[in-house]
Formats: sequence, C-alpha cells, structure tokens
Amino acid sequence: MNKALRPAVIAGNWKMNKTRSEAKALLEELRPLCKDAGCQVIVCVPFTDLETAVAACQGSNITVAAQNCHWAASGAFTGEISAGMLAEMGVRWTIVGHSERRQYFGETDETVNKRIRAALDQGLGVILCVGELLSQREAGITAEVVSLQTKAALQGVSAQEMGRIILAYEPVWAIGTGKTATAQQAGEVCGILRGVLEQLYGSQVAQAATIQYGGSMNAGNAAELLAQEDVDGGLIGGASLKAPDFAAIIQAASR
Repeated sequence: MNKALRPAVIAGNWKMNKTRSEAKALLEELRPLCKDAGCQVIVCVPFTDLETAVAACQGSNITVAAQNCHWAASGAFTGEISAGMLAEMGVRWTIVGHSERRQYFGETDETVNKRIRAALDQGLGVILCVGELLSQREAGITAEVVSLQTKAALQGVSAQEMGRIILAYEPVWAIGTGKTATAQQAGEVCGILRGVLEQLYGSQVAQAATIQYGGSMNAGNAAELLAQEDVDGGLIGGASLKAPDFAAIIQAASR
C-alpha cells in the first residue's frame, strides 16, 4: 500500500449470509474493534440486511454497501433493486461485476458497465470486480482478461468519477476455494490494473485509485498481501463473517 497517495480500504462481502438479527450482532461486535482503524471500512451485506446495517453503523466509521444494483431506475425487473432505492436507504456503495454474478446470473461486461453508470448517477460509490479464470491464468492471458474487463466496465466513466470507484482484483480461481494468489501475483495484477487506469485517465488518476485484492485474503496472509505497492486493501469474503478475523485484517491495513 501507499497511503500517501491513496486510501486503504477493507471491505467485507458477506455474500448470502446473515439474517437481520445476526447482522446487527456482528456489526455491534465489530464497531469497537475497528473504531480506531487507519483505513476505510465497508460492509457489503445482503439486501434484506441493508436497513439494519445502516442503522447499526450510524455514528461509526463503517460504511454500508450493497452487493449489486440494477441499471434501470424502475420497471419490470422482478427481484432486482435499483441504485436509487439503495441511495434513498442511506447505502453508500455497491459491488458491481462480482465473478459470482457473472458466473451464476449472466452478468456481462456490458451489463456491468450499465450498472456502474446507474450507481454513479445516483451518487453511489462502486467496488468494481475483475478477475481471470484458472484456465485463463494457465493460458497466460491474465493481463489481457483483466484489462479488457476494466476498459469495458469503465466506458463512459469520467476521470472525476473515478474518485468514487474502487477496483477489486479477484482471481476467480481463488474465490471461496481457500486458494490465494501469492503476494507477488496479486501485486503484479494490481499493477497491471493501475497501468490500465493510467492509459485511460493519466498518471494522477491512476496513482490516486484504490485497488483491492480479493480471493481468500485472511488474517494470516493479509499483511503480506497488503505490503505490495499496488495492493491498497481487500475485498474479504469468509473472513468478514467473524468480527475478530475481519478486525485483524483491518489492523493489518491500518499499519
């Protein structure tokens, strides 16, 4: 990390976990553990937990994110939630383009771009996820894959709006598998992403952008991953569901 240039951000992606009562209990346990954090802390909770989380985090240094949003403001999209609905609730961020959304729910580079546009237009910040499959890494095309995903997702996004976008590099082969990219691998790809941002927006925007690593980051490996120059934080899955584990990662990012 280089905190002199850009903020460190630790975000917890709860995925499809925690009822409202469980969410409230977890956040009440987490609040005192991260009150002195030297990094930004975000919790990305299921739609049913959003109102509970916003209330539980009020007056704290924890901000709340959704895990997805739709690109339309309203309409016949059964089961979807608009960015405007999220903003009206007090939600500050949303994840867009997570590999599980791409894999299981048909997300494409085009729909990712449309969702980003909708989120930005409603004043939300975006955690944009990109990452390669194991077959793509083995084929030696990781750089091409993540570069294309990033460029496609950011179509029509201005340099000024990049201040509300966090990039999250999540190698698909390391999500929920227990496998983790080595610190060197994570740092290399985050560096590639920063290079893409420099091509698109120039050096100043690229150096100011926060780029996270996701993919089985935990209390045991966080310090080594965060020591990489271009790794500015983490998008944390399973380890974010236990307050002490998540707090340990926040402490690593605060150093």
